[in-house]
Amino acid sequence: MADGTLKVGTITTSSGSGTITIGQSGETVTIPSGATVSGAMSNTPAFEAFLSANQSIADNAIDKVLCNTEVFDTNNAYDNSTNYRFQPQVAGKYFVYGRTTLDDGAGAMRQAICYIYKNGSKLLTAKLNFDRSTTSEGEGGTPVCNGIIDMNGSSDYIELFAELDSNDGGTANVQGNSTERQSNFGAYKLIGI
Repeated sequence: MADGTLKVGTITTSSGSGTITIGQSGETVTIPSGATVSGAMSNTPAFEAFLSANQSIADNAIDKVLCNTEVFDTNNAYDNSTNYRFQPQVAGKYFVYGRTTLDDGAGAMRQAICYIYKNGSKLLTAKLNFDRSTTSEGEGGTPVCNGIIDMNGSSDYIELFAELDSNDGGTANVQGNSTERQSNFGAYKLIGI
């Protein structure tokens, strides 16, 4: 058979279901630059959102980070105004990440913590510890939390939380800024696993 170009709108199996093989072992299948891939071969649903202004949090309290500004949200699966959670309606494994920039203006921070919750329970944690031998441990820190989370595509959801332990017991801020995106939260579906 001669080499050539096959132009079709849709390729399906003769029975309407089953497996279609493109290429064979040892061959490379190329998707041209500028082409888009949708469906099972795309990293969607995906989103990223950030906190647009500082959010006050209490000492030694775990508070939800209200990432209220979306950078993108491919499937409208992130709620950036009510419950600040990502609830994808496609089952799969998702790479999830969160960053919380915490600031204790008094310079008494002992620990800064970032959490990612799944269905209301802690699942991933990142901590920054400061020298506890003095009363002026630190003023700020940015823990980054990430990992791969299985989502069932119906009821599973994830949320970003922060906690700060301060030597002076005062309130602190989760830093928010629309130009620097100091505190952000995002996820995308992994393909091929």
